[in-house]
Amino acid sequence: MKLLNNRLLLALMLLLSAFGYISSCTHDNEVLPPPAVTTPTITRDTLTFKPGNMTASNKVEWKLDKAHSSVLWETNYVGAAGLLTGRFNQFGAHDVLDAEMINYTTNGQPVKDTSWAFYENEPAKTYLNGYVQINTSNTGEPGRDAGCNISGMGTVPIVTGVQNLTVVNLAKIKTTKIEFDTQSSDYIVALNLTWQGKLGAPITKTLTGRLKYIKKATIAGAAPYDVFGLQLSFQFNCRDFGITSTSVGDKIDITCNMNFNNK
Repeated sequence: MKLLNNRLLLALMLLLSAFGYISSCTHDNEVLPPPAVTTPTITRDTLTFKPGNMTASNKVEWKLDKAHSSVLWETNYVGAAGLLTGRFNQFGAHDVLDAEMINYTTNGQPVKDTSWAFYENEPAKTYLNGYVQINTSNTGEPGRDAGCNISGMGTVPIVTGVQNLTVVNLAKIKTTKIEFDTQSSDYIVALNLTWQGKLGAPITKTLTGRLKYIKKATIAGAAPYDVFGLQLSFQFNCRDFGITSTSVGDKIDITCNMNFNNK
């Protein structure tokens, strides 16, 4: 009986050895999967968008759709876990020159939104200039917007029926370089932010931002038209501009959501 058991054990060991050999040979002959691709495939069209004279019904002249656009801000609420957020009610895409930094008696856009151009596949030709009226910061709390926000940011109260583009109430951006982001379909933007804040005179800070392009689409209807979008985001340090409020964090995040149409 002992001899039989030894023979059975030997046979089992031989069988397991043979199986292991066959398995190893099989794995040696398998084709390994290709290495992971770390560089994304990015495709871009050659579309070009420019404002021209913003003539109504001119399909090659693109207009900023302000009613469906926004300039949003966000910062930490110092001493708490929450965020402070808001938007600017009045803004535009215009390179405001010194001679244009005045009060305008109008409820509409005080200057034309024509200081921009977007070339999808030629970012060196793309540029964007814009502004916000600081006193139109809107947090949804009227007491704060017309109170501590005015004094804390060094500006003046809103005057009904007036668009205030004076130096005390204007923050401006101007892009200086735009290039492809190699890791996504976005663009990397170098820009200048000019603002007086509470310093007594405007200063300019050079910042880096990100530009996203929302591809052109057609809106169907009795009179079809096309739309596209640009989203610019960047961050700045409000202490650079003399803002000392202990209620807000140093860093302010800005997101400009700009929608355009060719109506």
